[in-house]
Amino acid sequence: MRTDVAAFYVNEKGPYPLLVAEWYDARRDARTYAGPWPVVAHPPCGPWGRLRHLSTHPEDRPLALAAVDQVRQFGGVLEHPAHSLLGSSAIGADLPLPGDPADDWGGRSIEVCQCDWGHVARKRTWLYIVGASLLPTAPEHREPTHWISGFRTSKKDSPKQYKKRGCAVPPGIKVCSSQQRRRTPPAFAEWLLEIAAHCHPLKRTDHAPIRQ
Repeated sequence: MRTDVAAFYVNEKGPYPLLVAEWYDARRDARTYAGPWPVVAHPPCGPWGRLRHLSTHPEDRPLALAAVDQVRQFGGVLEHPAHSLLGSSAIGADLPLPGDPADDWGGRSIEVCQCDWGHVARKRTWLYIVGASLLPTAPEHREPTHWISGFRTSKKDSPKQYKKRGCAVPPGIKVCSSQQRRRTPPAFAEWLLEIAAHCHPLKRTDHAPIRQ
């Protein structure tokens, strides 16, 4: 069990309580964390993701902004859905997009697919990383067995219906349950902890590139 990293906004029944000594779930306020270890943060994505119009917990909104500040202060990794508005300069934390230069904290973003670590769906994810110059080796690419959401195609469906109802689920692919969507693969959690363990906040003038 790691004692050199803290994990934020994790599920008590998920992999983190078995992997790291310092962890914060919904009952423990991660905003009280004062260091000294780097962090892996999984703040609630409901108010920021593509399905934010369905979010019923507006009180979760500031948690992600606080997590960004903590990653910048202590170093580490913040995970949020691809195309999340958390990175928006207008309403979010002004995070760099994958491929962008480092920000003022030396933080960069990369995109990964959690299915490569064992998630049933592709689950495209953006990682904002502060203080790392080298990432652990990622696993080989895998194809998903499930789709996050969508509908089955039908000969009766028109193109307008496709657009209105969302993306069609490919043949032979299942649709995730809500529990499956939320799960973090243990191998992915271990990989993020390994990144964070070697993160140290950079000086604002030190924009070393991340090598994958």
